Amino acid sequence: MRRVRPISHEDRLSVVDHLDELRSRIVVSIMAFGVAFALCVWQNHLILDILNRPLPDDRHPLTFGVTEPFMTTITNSGYAAIILALPVLLYEVYAFLMPAFSPRERRVALPLLLMVPLLFIAGVVFCYFVVLPPAIDFLLKFNANEFNTQVRARDYYSFTTLTMLAMGLGFQVPVAILGLVRLDIVSVETLRKNRRYAVLGSAVLAMLLPTVDPVSMLIETVPIYALYELSIVLARVFGRRSEEVEGEVASAEGA
Repeated sequence: MRRVRPISHEDRLSVVDHLDELRSRIVVSIMAFGVAFALCVWQNHLILDILNRPLPDDRHPLTFGVTEPFMTTITNSGYAAIILALPVLLYEVYAFLMPAFSPRERRVALPLLLMVPLLFIAGVVFCYFVVLPPAIDFLLKFNANEFNTQVRARDYYSFTTLTMLAMGLGFQVPVAILGLVRLDIVSVETLRKNRRYAVLGSAVLAMLLPTVDPVSMLIETVPIYALYELSIVLARVFGRRSEEVEGEVASAEGA
């Protein structure tokens, strides 16, 4: 495999060179995921123990079928490997796309790309510690006198992992809003004036997440709207910096 070297904005590559670079970065990403996956399979008991902690002490996931324990373990290891390899995967995406941007555009894109993994991890952690325990407790106790509720491993792990992944994606609200502001599609003043719609949008986004109970929906709505308010603050700060940079560029060109 050809060594992947950094490419600057001034470099001119042919289509074959671009495809060769893309292939090399895909190979690196696959290798990073493979190492992370092997590590997660080796420590699969730890991963399953972490996922089981939101359950009450008297509940343990059940399996029905010969292959279900194996497939469930492999699936959970795969999800954990994606999170573990996320920095390498995002770097490879960044390294492939950044040469297409000018230095001025790179100053806009770099902070957004750095925020993506941090917000994603924050969303996963928030969901694990704040959303899942009350949501699982509510769902297990709902009409408990009428049902003999058992926790099937495949359904439970699918519910928890999808909820955490969805919450991690939901925490990308500031990245999306900052991108719109930096592209001059919306302004900070527009964001301020539309707070009432932001509350409604946060509730709709929380409703679209895998959780189905009103308790978790309410808990998820609050941080999503808080991220909207944080986006306004960040947009104001980054907007000022952008104006300062543009002023410096204009002054340099005038001189």
